[in-house]
Order: sequence, then structure tokens, then C-alpha cells
Amino acid sequence: MVAGGLAAGCLTLLPSAAQAAWPGGDAGTEERQAYFADAAEEFGVPLPVLLGVSYHESRWEAHEGEHNTSGGYGPMNLTDVTAEMVAGGPAGAAGRGDLDELTSDPALHTLDAAAELLGTPAGRLRTDERENIRGGAALLASYQRRLTGSASTDAGAWYGAVARYSQSSDRGTARRFADRVFETVESGAARSTDDGQRVELAAAGSVRPRTAQLAELGLKAGAESTDTECPATVSCAFVPAAASNGQVADRPADGVKVDYIVLHDTESSYDAAIKTFQDAASGSAGHYVVRSSDGAVTQMVPGKDIGFHAGNYWFNMHSIGIEHEGFAAQGATWYSQRLYETSADLVKYLADKYGVPLDRQHIVGHDNVPGPRDAYVAGMHWDPGPYWDWSAFMEMVGAPDGSPAARSERHARHAPKVGSAVTITPDFASNEQTVRVCPADDPTGGTQECTDRTAPSNFLPVHTAPDASSPLFADPAVHPGADAGTDDIADWGSTVQAGQQFVVAGRKGGWTAIWFSGAKVWFHDPHGRNTTPAEDVTVVRSGEDGATLYGSGYPQASEYPEGLSPSTQKPLTVYGFPAGQAYVATRPPVNADDFFPSGDTYVTGAARYYTVQYNHRVVLVDAAGVSEYE
Repeated sequence: MVAGGLAAGCLTLLPSAAQAAWPGGDAGTEERQAYFADAAEEFGVPLPVLLGVSYHESRWEAHEGEHNTSGGYGPMNLTDVTAEMVAGGPAGAAGRGDLDELTSDPALHTLDAAAELLGTPAGRLRTDERENIRGGAALLASYQRRLTGSASTDAGAWYGAVARYSQSSDRGTARRFADRVFETVESGAARSTDDGQRVELAAAGSVRPRTAQLAELGLKAGAESTDTECPATVSCAFVPAAASNGQVADRPADGVKVDYIVLHDTESSYDAAIKTFQDAASGSAGHYVVRSSDGAVTQMVPGKDIGFHAGNYWFNMHSIGIEHEGFAAQGATWYSQRLYETSADLVKYLADKYGVPLDRQHIVGHDNVPGPRDAYVAGMHWDPGPYWDWSAFMEMVGAPDGSPAARSERHARHAPKVGSAVTITPDFASNEQTVRVCPADDPTGGTQECTDRTAPSNFLPVHTAPDASSPLFADPAVHPGADAGTDDIADWGSTVQAGQQFVVAGRKGGWTAIWFSGAKVWFHDPHGRNTTPAEDVTVVRSGEDGATLYGSGYPQASEYPEGLSPSTQKPLTVYGFPAGQAYVATRPPVNADDFFPSGDTYVTGAARYYTVQYNHRVVLVDAAGVSEYE
């Protein structure tokens, strides 16, 4: 899931100033418009240029009193990305010793640079929109002076400064940002912001941008010519993500193995997702973005490199992320057949290239990735959500659990036996489940009030007893101390999902119990209708003292070479693996490991970790505390 989606609000592109019309009528004020005019005059920036840059940075939204999801503040999207944001954002870098290095790029701290130009405390630019706009104008003017030696009243003469404001080190990305700004300068735009401000950029008509200035910025030019890594069946282009939204590596030649392909949705439009990944301050970048309407693909990170997409650095290190245009709460209307087919072809191609098994233990959703530490578990993203048809998709990639033959065979089977392992395999079309959807769950604006929705789904709810009237299971990280979970669409803690595998802990009536989140939970499974026996799987059981769970698998500090800052990890204490319980391991145990882009350095440790299907998400368990089930 992309770090931020489209803001609510109505946009009107204006072919001419005479056709300006305020979305929503006359309501609202023009105070912000005046701030732009004052700052443009004060710093000698053509007003259309300042408005155009702000529109493409924030859509003129203020983000008053708080930073937005990309670490940018205010209408000018002045950035101040902290180590805390990187620790809990798409990079998922909690516990890493190189957080200062990850946040050292000046492109991530334009707020400080703007505050210095104004001689104003940085805190004011976070919360005072007038100062924020002044800071952005001052920064833009400083780029112009550095490039040309003076300001100019000719908007087209600011092309290089606008490209520099993108903060991209890649020439193609900076050019695309400047081109978008000047297209808007020519055509005009007007909108009412979320807080009722009316802002207009009157159409300037024909403008002649000085595109030759781009060559004077000293930007890298190689990335945009990078060959795409896509199958021949897919229409694929390469647009580089911002360099700070990932790390250059040489997987798998440098020892870092790709074990997972993580499927996301964008929670935004296709174009908005690409723009987000090009924004150095967003902190996020999937390797690929797939368009809903026609299945077109944009690759943004080479497969050899690490993209920040899953909110967990260790899983980012071992995965490739594919973003799908769509919104999880509206999934069925966005996940088109063309999108499924394209994504399946891409997954098969990548699985073959990197040796990733084609099963649900290695082809996972963002909602299956664990939080790196306790504090981040509850906030992990839940896309692609309950409406992604995992059974159909896995059939497309050739995995047997999703095939019609497997489903037909499943109906002929008896109820699962206690102690055996099963795969969750409900029939998507007939598995209608009800969830609660609220406006906060749906950034499209299509959900105006909380409502119950019943639709074909990929999950089964899990209860505390073999009875539909019993409470839903309350995940201890999502609902600490609660007696019951919820049926909220975002409440992944009380659901099992198609393709996941668990150990049967009991049977009663038409219900099956499994070990789940350190507890015994139940789901409706009459005659084994929603399960298939899992064959050739590894099951692990904890010892008498239980087992320790983790969200990452880093080496011990003593195992790092001198000169590297060791990463640290803490057990997931919100969860437990009590003695006697058993869970399905998604693969054999692997050694603890870590990666540093400086010198392309791969570090391994002696500890070994299983990855187990623990609840709706996987976790890591120290192999020393478990034994394989016989």
C-alpha cells in the first residue's frame, strides 16, 4: 500500500481563466490564495510557478499541525523525515543501526533548509501555513539564483528551479515533475481544499519552459534507460523511484536471497502511486505498479535492489513488492481480470527468475507481513484486503491449492483430523462475509458513513468458541486486553485467509479449531468444506518453556564486522508460542542476516529462524526453541 492516497476534494482543470469555477460553489475563503500572492511577490517567484509547484506537491492542502504520510509539511510539502518515521514507515527499519544514514539525504530535510533561508524556527514552518508558503518560495528562489544568478518574471525561465524542487537525483524523474507543473501552469487549475480554502491557478496559456536548464542540475541520467524486468506478455515501462525510497543492492549475487513476492494495493490512482514513489520524502517504493484498466505495468525499482514497500526492513530485504491500482475497501471494483492476469504473469516471471516457490507461503499480501516490533504490529497495512481473490490468482500462477480440481476434491473430503495441518480454502464466490466499512477505511470518499457490507471474500472469521454467536477472537496487538475482536474491514486480527496453513487443534460439530496467535480459535468448516489437507509441510512445536517470536531475523551485535552499526531486534512480547502448540513453517529455517548498501555488505549470524503462519500474518521463531512436528 502506498504511503498516501489522493486527498478528498474536487479538482477542476481550467482551459482558460475565464472558465474558472469554484468546486462546491461560493463557500470557503481565499486566505491561502493571498499567502501565495504575498510570498511570490516577496521572493520574486512568478505566482503561476509557485502555485503550480504547490499543487503538485500537496494539492494546496495545509496539513495543519501535523506532517502528512510522506514526512512533508504544509502546502509546499517541506520535508523533515525523522528516524522515527523511517523506523515505522514503509522502510520498516525499527532497530536498524543505520537510521541516521537512511535519513541523512538533504532531500528529506527541505523544511530545515527553508527555515534557514527565512531565519525562522523550523517549527513555525510545520504549523504556520503562511510561513510554510514563504519557506517554499524562498527555497524555489534560491534554486533559481543558484542556476541563473537572478530571478525572472518569465515563468518558463524557472523550469530548472522547479525540477530541482522535486528533490530527485534522477534526471528523468525531475523532468517529469517539472513537465507536470508547467502543464498545469498553462492549463490552469482551481479547487477547494479539505479545510475550505479556495485556490486558483489561472491558465497562463502558452509558456516556453527552458528545458535545457535540466542539463545544468548535475542529475543522474542512467536510471530512466534501465531495461525493464517483465515477461513478454506484459506492457512494461521503467520509471525510477526516488533513490532514497530503497537501497541499491545486487540480489541474489550478493547473498541476499529473494524469498517473497508481496502483493499490495495502491490506495490511490495508478499515476498517483507512481508520483508517490518518485517523491524522495514518501519513503516508499514498490518494485512494480499495475494499472487496473488495462494491466499496464510500470517498474520503479530494479529487482536486484531493495524497495521500501512492506513496513518491515527484513522482509523488504528478502522480497519484491508489486502494487496494484485500487482501494482495499472497494477491491472488487478495482481488481480487474486484466489486472489479475498481468500480475499473475509478472509473479510467475519473478518467481522463476529468483527461485521463489509459487505458493501462498511465499506469494503473500502486505496484510501477511509482520510488524518488526510490538509497537508497529497493530498499524501494519491490511491491503490488498478481503476482496482479493487469492484462490483464482494462485490458480493463474499454477499453484494447486487454487485449482478447480483441488476445490472439487476438497468437497469430497471428510472433516480434518486433530493434529493434522490444513490449508484454508473457501470458495471465493460463495464465501460471502460481512464486514463493517467506515469512511476512514475508504479514501475514495465512496463510504459516507459506517455501514455493513456483505460480499464474496477471501477470509473466514475466527471465534473464541465453536458457535457463530461467540465473540470474535481479539488479536492481543490490535485489541490489547479486549474480550472480543470486531468485524471491521481493517481488523485482520480475527480472520484466516485463503491459502494460509494451520495445525488443527480440535473439532466440534461443523467447526474446526486451530492454533492461532497463541490461542485456540474456531471457524465454521462443516464437513471440511473450507479446508484442504496440507501435504508435505513442516510443522514446528514449542518446547516446555515456549518459544520466542520475532518480526525480523537480524544477527547478534558481536557478529557484525567492525565499522558497521549492528541492527537490533526485540521479541514480539504481545504474542506467545506456548508449550504444546504447533504452527506450520513456511520454509526451512534460515540464518539471521542483514544488509548494508555501503560496499554491498551482507552479514549473517549463527541463529536460525523459521517463518511460521502464526495468525493472519507470519512471524519468525528462533529454531532453538522449537522442534519439527512428527
